[in-house]
Amino acid sequence: MSRPLLLAAPIIFLLLWSAGFAVAKIGLMHAGPFTLLALRYSIAVLVLLPLIPLLKPQFPKGRAALDIAVTGFLIQVAYFGLCYIAFKSGVSAGGVAIIVCLQPILVSLIAPWMVGETVSRLRWIGLALGLGGAITVILARSGIAHEPRLGLLAAVGGLIGMTAATLYEKRFGVTTHPVPANLIQYAVGAAFTLPLALATEGMQADWTPELWATLAYLVIGNSLISITLLLAMIRAGEVARVSALFYLVPPLSALFAWPLLGEAMPPLAWAGMALAGVGVTLARK
Repeated sequence: MSRPLLLAAPIIFLLLWSAGFAVAKIGLMHAGPFTLLALRYSIAVLVLLPLIPLLKPQFPKGRAALDIAVTGFLIQVAYFGLCYIAFKSGVSAGGVAIIVCLQPILVSLIAPWMVGETVSRLRWIGLALGLGGAITVILARSGIAHEPRLGLLAAVGGLIGMTAATLYEKRFGVTTHPVPANLIQYAVGAAFTLPLALATEGMQADWTPELWATLAYLVIGNSLISITLLLAMIRAGEVARVSALFYLVPPLSALFAWPLLGEAMPPLAWAGMALAGVGVTLARK
């Protein structure tokens, strides 16, 4: 990845990834979680396949292909699958976001012994401020009381999946062409979610223009662009710095949910967003 694109990558990633939460909630109004993911991954594979003979990229082999597949499973099946289940089971966006935004703390705690990275005192201060800001935004909009327990457990599983994917990619990931890398990841995602969708949901969907628009965004914005940028940033930088970006995801998701889902942003939420921004700035120094 070129240096200008690497500098712009955090902004592009945050905007596309954060909007995906509100877009996914819209999609889940028209299809079950496994059906929505199976459609998303299958379409992504169909989009990528014609690029293989045109670009003729070198495919990773052996251990490199296996590592890409493992990262793909952890993100596409464990993280997205369990978060979608949490949403569908009735857990609020705030409840899921409070749990998932713990990821930077987990990564910073594990990174020193797994990938040999140390976290400075300034970054710990930034991580603490980022966590405080994210929680402030979420609590300003909704609480986590009376959430279904199974849904909360699913959200915790999603948190573990993304944390594991981040650390695994940093430890074992290698630079490879994004087309075959994405193709392997989404083929893995489809291989797991298609049978689950058929067995538990019958692949039933409400085929409205809104669903098609949702799938277009999830495939292009979330699956093809965001994941490519995330993995490139992890390989190019320190995992603690990259993970700190996730503190801005709940506030930005809340901001996107305002026009897309009609969920208003109270004044305290704006203050929390500013605090999270300060925290992420410090954590990335």
